[in-house]
This record gives sequence, C-alpha cells and structure tokens, in this order.
Amino acid sequence: MAMSCKDGKPGSLDNGKYVRYTPEQVEALERLYHECPKPSSIRRQQLIRECPILSNIEPKQIKVWFQNRRCREKQRKEASRLQAVNRKLTAMNKLLMEENDRLQKQVSQLVYENGCFRQHTQNATLATKDPSCESAVMSGQQRETHQHPPRDASPAGLLSIAEETLAEFLSKATGTAVEWVQMPGMKPGPDSIGIIAISHGCPGVAARACGLVGLEPTRVAELLKDRPSWFHDCRAVDVLNVLPTANGGTIELLYMQLYAPTTLAPARDFWLLRYTSVLEDGSLVVCERSLKNTQNGPSMPPVQHFVRAEMLPSGYLIRPCEGGGSIIHIVDHMDLEPWSVPEVLRPLYESSTVLAQKTTMAALRQLRQIAQEVSQSNVTGWGRRPAALRALSQRLSRGFNDAVNGFTDEGWSMMGNDGMDDVTILVNSSPDKLMGLNLSFANGFPSVSNAVLCAKASMLLQNVPPAILLRFLREHRSEWADSSIDAYSAAVVKVGPCSLRGSRVGGFGSQVILPLAHTVEHEEFLEVIKLEGIAQSPEDALMPRDVFLLQLCSGMDENAVGTCAELIFAPIDASFADDAPLLPSGFRIIPLDSGKEASSPNRTLDLASALEIGPAGNKASNDYSAAGGCMRSVMTIAFEFAFESHLQEHVASMARQYVRSIISSVQRVALALSPSYSGSHAGLRTPLGTPEAQTLARWICQSYRVYMGVELLKSGTEGGESVLKTLWHHSDAIMCCSLKALPVFTFANQAGLDMLETTLVALQDLTLEKIFDEHGRKTLCTEFPQIMQQGFACLQGGICLSSMGRPVSYERAVAWKVLNEEENAHCICFMFVNWSFV
Repeated sequence: MAMSCKDGKPGSLDNGKYVRYTPEQVEALERLYHECPKPSSIRRQQLIRECPILSNIEPKQIKVWFQNRRCREKQRKEASRLQAVNRKLTAMNKLLMEENDRLQKQVSQLVYENGCFRQHTQNATLATKDPSCESAVMSGQQRETHQHPPRDASPAGLLSIAEETLAEFLSKATGTAVEWVQMPGMKPGPDSIGIIAISHGCPGVAARACGLVGLEPTRVAELLKDRPSWFHDCRAVDVLNVLPTANGGTIELLYMQLYAPTTLAPARDFWLLRYTSVLEDGSLVVCERSLKNTQNGPSMPPVQHFVRAEMLPSGYLIRPCEGGGSIIHIVDHMDLEPWSVPEVLRPLYESSTVLAQKTTMAALRQLRQIAQEVSQSNVTGWGRRPAALRALSQRLSRGFNDAVNGFTDEGWSMMGNDGMDDVTILVNSSPDKLMGLNLSFANGFPSVSNAVLCAKASMLLQNVPPAILLRFLREHRSEWADSSIDAYSAAVVKVGPCSLRGSRVGGFGSQVILPLAHTVEHEEFLEVIKLEGIAQSPEDALMPRDVFLLQLCSGMDENAVGTCAELIFAPIDASFADDAPLLPSGFRIIPLDSGKEASSPNRTLDLASALEIGPAGNKASNDYSAAGGCMRSVMTIAFEFAFESHLQEHVASMARQYVRSIISSVQRVALALSPSYSGSHAGLRTPLGTPEAQTLARWICQSYRVYMGVELLKSGTEGGESVLKTLWHHSDAIMCCSLKALPVFTFANQAGLDMLETTLVALQDLTLEKIFDEHGRKTLCTEFPQIMQQGFACLQGGICLSSMGRPVSYERAVAWKVLNEEENAHCICFMFVNWSFV
C-alpha cells in the first residue's frame, strides 16, 4: 500500500514521495474500515490513539487512505455490476438468437403449409365432380372420431409416455410445435422479467417464458417442483409414486389440486406424470402431462367437487449459464374444461394471457425473488427474514382461497340462507382448522372461540378497472369497512402496545400503512395496517386501542394485462409473531376481458369527495373514458370470523349484513369510478381543472422564474389551463408542501404521484419528513432556513422513500418558495430531477 509522504518517512505526506504501509498497518486499517468506512476527524484521531501500530501516521494520511479505500470499493462494486450486466446481456443475446432461429423455422413451416394449402385447394376443386370425394370425406370423419386405445401404465409403458412427453415439450419450448406470439405489454430486454409469449390457434391455453435467473439448475428445478410455494392457486401436489429410470431420470405420478378463483366455479384437479431427466448437453428437464385413458397401472378416480382438467405436455428446460445462474424455458399448456363454468366466466379458462400471468410469470418471479434474496442481506429492515415474510404472504393467500372454496374435506359445512342466496355462509369447527389457527391464550385466539364462520359472495362489475377499484378500497378503508367489525375481529387476538410507525393515509380516526416487503417487480407487497383509536368493547370506549391488520396487496398495476387484483388481510396482535394465527378476509377482482385497460393510475384522485357530496357534486375524473367497450370483472368477497359455537346464529346474521353492506359500498364506489357515470353528468370537471389548481400552477411557474432566472416550462405555454396541463405532464417530479411546523403535501404532478406511489387524495396525508431518510431530513433541516430567506435551494442527489417505503434515487432536487399574488409565501415547491426506483 503506497502513500505519498512529506519527508520520506512513514506517516508523512508529500507530492513527490511515497511510503508503503506495513502489512500490520494495512490489516488494522482494513479492520477499522469494515467497522466504519467513513470516520469523522474526531473518530480518526481516536483510531490513532486506540491502535498503537498507527501512532506514527498523521491524521491527514488516515483520511486519504480511507478516501482511497472507499474509491476502490466503489470501483470494485461498479466493475462487479458491469460484469453481471455483461453476463446477463450475453445470455439474453443467446436467448434472442435462439428465438430468432425458432421464428425463422416457424416462417419456413408456414410458407410450406401455405403451399400445401394452395395445392390442396386446387385438388379439392378438381375433385368436386369425383364421386369418390364423398367416401373420402366420410373416411376422414371416421378417423377424426376414432378413439385411441388405452395406454399402458406399467413401468415400461410409463417410460414410453415420459419420453414422448419430453419430445413434445421440447418441440414447444424450442421448436415450432406451437405458434407463439408475444404477450401484449411484454417487451424483452435486460431489465424485463423475460420473453413472454402466448399461444395462437392451438387446443387449450398455453404460455411460454424464457428468462435468466441467478440460481443453479438443480436449485431452480427444486423450487419449480414445489408448486404450492409459488403458485397461489395450487392447493396441493401429492407425489403418489416414484420410479427411477435407467438413464438416471425419475418418473413421478402426481395428483394436483387447484383452487377455484371465485365462488361461481368448481376447483380443478389433475392426474399427472412428471419426468425429470438430464439431456446430453447437460440441460435439466422437468416435464409433465396428464395421464388419461390408461390401463395396467395406477389411476386416480374423479374427486367430488373437482373438475378433472388436462395438462398437455408442459415443463421446464433449465440450462446452466456461463458465469453462474441458469437460462430457463417454461411452457404451460392446459385444457381447463371451460364448459364447466358459467358462460360469463369462460374467458378466465380460455385465455392464454391469464394463464401466463397466473402461472408462467409467477414461476419466473419466484425464481428472481429468491435469487435476489440470496445475493442480498438475508434480513429485512423489519428484522424478518424474506422466507418468513413469504410464508406469511402464502398463509394469507392460502387461507383466503380456503375460505372462497370451502372444501368439505377441511370441515366446512354450509348454513341455510335467510331467504336470499346472495351471501353464502359456511361454518368450520373441525379440530384441524382450529389447530391450524393455533388457538390458545398464549399464542392468539382464546380457547372459547371454538369455530370459524365465513361469509362470501361474488359479483359482476362493469366498466371499472380492477386495479383502480382495489387501490381505493386499500387507501379508503373507512368508505366500506365497519370499525366495530374490525374491533370484533381484533378482540379474539391479544392486542398490546406496538412501536411500529408508518405513513398516515386517512381512514377511521387514522389508518397507517407500515410497509414490510415487496417482490422484485413490486407486483405484490406485504404491509401492516394500524387502525388507531378503535374501541374493542363498550368498556374500552373511553380508552380505545389500536387494531393491527396484516395485509397482502397484488395486481395494483393497471398496465399489466389479465392481472388479478387482490387485497387480503387478517387481524394480528402487536407481537406480530411468525406463527401468529391468521383468519384472512378480503377481495379478489379478476378481469374477464383480456384487452388492455386504458386507465390512469390516479383515477381515485377525488373520489372521496365525490362519495361524500353525491352525484350533484361529483368531481370524479373521466380521464379514461376513452378506454372503449365495456370492461367486465368478477369480484369475490370473503370474510372470516372466529366465534363461540352458541353464538353461531348471531354471528351469521351479523356477517350476512356486513358483507351485504360491503357489496353496496363497492357498487357505489364502482359507479363513481365508472367513466359512463362521470360522463353522464355534464359540466363535471376534474380537480385538475379547477381555478384553484390553475392558479397554483401559475404561481409555481412565476416563482421559479423569479428565483431561478429561467423558465420552468417550455416557452409558448399560455393560459392557466395550458400551464396546468404542461406542469402536470412535466417529466420531473414536482410537488408542493404546506408551510406548517409539520409540512404535508398539497399537490403533485403525475410524475410526483408516480414517484411517491400515491394519489392526490392520499397525498394530503403524507408528510414531507416521511419521504426522506435520516440523512435527507438532516439536509432538509439545514437548507430549509435558506429556502425561506433566499427563496430557493439546490439539493444534492440522494435517496428518498415512496409512500410504500420503496427507495427512490434522484440526481438532484430544487426547492423554491411559491409566492401568491400579494407576494406572500403560499407553499414550498420541490422538483426531483431524473428520479428512478432503486
């Protein structure tokens, strides 16, 4: 380690001479660097005193050494990052070349088939006068209706089926057996989840994905085989038989059950053969297909309440990637028997896009998520391991699916209705259910709650985007939830003091969101909701307590095609143990139209006031009325309650009324969100079209010009409405906050709302200090007096947080004082330049 020195001796500094540190000194400095990479001057002097081996080194030399060491560390990380990007791009290039070869083969095949079709057409024209034509047609019909003989299911027969399955799967994964088209909205690239394609014109529904994951092939195969861990719709996979093969492979006979997504359709099950083998090039293959019409071997008879579906040759081709990781091809091909569901639901079972979203892409996301966890810290900011948070998410999703399906083999039985069949009531008092809830005074539910009741219903929604509706339900719980019901649900869970803190988003007296974790693509996130000040009993009316809910949100991206939106929650106690008992309730909204929704991510910006004022004063935006057509979706609602058996009738009556009130609230919200509703009220305008908003936009631009000497917007923008529109669509995040002791946001443009991951309504409950980390808050406190005195301040780049707790980096920020017509300070405006999610 060479350092410049003043007089040629260690510990001195000079531009012309260098000195080498001894190995012992380097070791001591490295140890100190790992403890504190950026020590202050006081800390550096303390280090010299505490470490005698550094006593002959000047503090200035110590400072330079740490600067150089940080620079080398930064260079090392950047080099490592560039190498990883290069490996990823190389592998992606290989994938794209393979995809190009496959497409060329497909084009050649289509050209050949087109020539054959023309020849066949000419021959058919000539044969119209041939009397043998009729007999030829009849023989063709006979061949089409011919039944295949039963397949041999003995070990030798199963091996033959397995090899056939492998060949058919590979022809779909890398060949031209299926005509694949790019899935709408999915573009390949180094940052994409992968190359996603859906089938065109093949039997059943099929989806294919090619991607890169930072895991070894054997680990990838292990994770994908554990389907219930990543596929939320998978209830169970039972391995009933295992047969080793002579080539070192394995044949497994599986029975798999899938949950029904709504209360309106039966669940599916599959009787499968799974074949695992290694190809000559070292690639690992796991392929599956349904076993049907077999003899001389194991079989699976039909199961009550399940419809037997068929899996056509599907699976995973996993190849090792140079430099580590794997290249994976996934093919899912199923016939889900759409005839067995009501006609309105058949698009869910006939859409390859839905299959891609729910199954194929879910597998890739799980692999990417685990790969990220392996490469990063194994403990989240909440002190929870990612695996523990994933387990909580899985328990919420599984519990909700159990409630929606209400299988009799789990102890669910149906209660009689009250003359109306809109809400279904199920009761479960089986020991397995209660043990799964961990009923005890020590761990959660008191032992007097000896049964669980579920109230569920499904409803059809028209012309409202699922993601927008779900976001409103999440952010405005008080619009549909009954605080007394939340208190009742929480009463069976021991509630104590909790020190969690989060961002206030409005609600009962208050509703606080406490982010826990999110997946790589942020399509799913886990959070804790704190409902402050709820009385859990008449005795607590004067001393209300906080209620905590563990909540899982998914499908909040309106740009995703065919995505199911879910909001699932369960009361928890303040201890928030990993094995806390959970009784999940919530909403699931599934789009029935595969077309892309043309909607704005801030559709709920003034819905709260619209619901309070009523139709005459509705200011709901109609900014996506141009979506075209009628969007349809089905919403499923399920709420669970623990209760004492002698209160069954009372709790059932309460649950029915509660779910009906929620249905009424949802219909009211959906109506307010519907473009046809807002379009039928002439003269209604968006909040962005109000004179107040136009005036604020003008003040923002004028003040920026006064303090910065340049224009904020491009020249030529005239008129209040034009200024507001240009400001709203500005590429940088612009937001205003009030001049209070605790500043809160009052306005943000589209980029600002996207950066904060919120809406204009929820924005007003977000304080300025919540979006900055500790370093950012210190910088803000230092610069704030300058903003008030000088009128503006330029802030260095850094990291801030969205309302979801997601880190956001920005290159630089500008803050300036916004003056009104009387030149009095109205608010403070911030502009974050070149921001992006980390």
